[in-house]
Amino acid sequence: MAEAHQAVAFQFTVTPDGIDLRLSHQALTEIYLSGVRSWKKRIIGLKNSVITGVYPASPSSWLFVVIAILATMYTRSDPSMGLIAKIQEHLPVSQSMSSQCRTLVSAVLFSTMLWLLLIFTMRMCLKQLLSYHRWMFEKHGKMSNTTKVWVALVRIFSGRKPLLYSYQGSLPNLPVPLIKDTVRRHLESVRPLMDDTEYERMTKLAAEFESSLANRLQWYLKLKALWATNYVSDWWEEYVYLRGRSPIMVNSNFYGMDFMYVTPTPIQAARAGNSLHAFFLYRRKLNKEEIKPTFIPGIAIPLCSAQHERLFNTTRIPGEEIVVVEVCGSLLFLSI
Repeated sequence: MAEAHQAVAFQFTVTPDGIDLRLSHQALTEIYLSGVRSWKKRIIGLKNSVITGVYPASPSSWLFVVIAILATMYTRSDPSMGLIAKIQEHLPVSQSMSSQCRTLVSAVLFSTMLWLLLIFTMRMCLKQLLSYHRWMFEKHGKMSNTTKVWVALVRIFSGRKPLLYSYQGSLPNLPVPLIKDTVRRHLESVRPLMDDTEYERMTKLAAEFESSLANRLQWYLKLKALWATNYVSDWWEEYVYLRGRSPIMVNSNFYGMDFMYVTPTPIQAARAGNSLHAFFLYRRKLNKEEIKPTFIPGIAIPLCSAQHERLFNTTRIPGEEIVVVEVCGSLLFLSI
């Protein structure tokens, strides 16, 4: 109860002499600092969203495009081929602005549209480049000329100093396989587990599924693949990962541990405090997206970074049928 009283910012009591008001300056200071930290996180998140949204370009490149367009206009040339004049004619507030102001606003609008078009083109090119898979089948230590050119193009279109989630919008979407390929792979995977009689029955069931229900399910998958970058992730998480009740295999999850052969200090409280301090430092970098994206070793291919989103402030609550994943602001590291 003493801690609860200390956490109250102000309290008042009614006495025969009047109202007795007591303010806790320490609690008010903590509330103020908490609000400042919250707004700092929001501002940092907004800034990172803008930087990630325009990647592989940078916000400063917008100013470069605007200056370049204005410079060409002052040299009596029209880089827009008449589009700036069209924008100037259709400005909603053109009557209240001077001619030079309308020209400047039209040039800025055209530069912004051109800049967004360049970002979209670079992102689509990077997405197509990341869909190249022939590098997987080359011999170790040897790289063909095609792969060398591909690596150079990926580095050119990747930009500089990416944040943790900068590549999420440029990663290729998960393709929907053909029904025939899915059925064929399923039969190949179950063949070692079945005898001839069971395999023949499974082949008939697969052919029946392919000619009846498969087309409708395939249409659902294609429809979802139009708006989802990965049409499997949410279904896998809900119906496989969270609803699974059977024990998992040994060493299938990541784990963390202290030093094995070196003991910095025998005091367990000091070692625990050092670990918590390291967790907070890593969490601060994660919130600011200062952690570098993960690449395939030796090749400039970025991997998905979405798994970092639930690394902190996440807990799994067991249920009768499904595990509920909740995000809590007071929990530190409960995602294991």
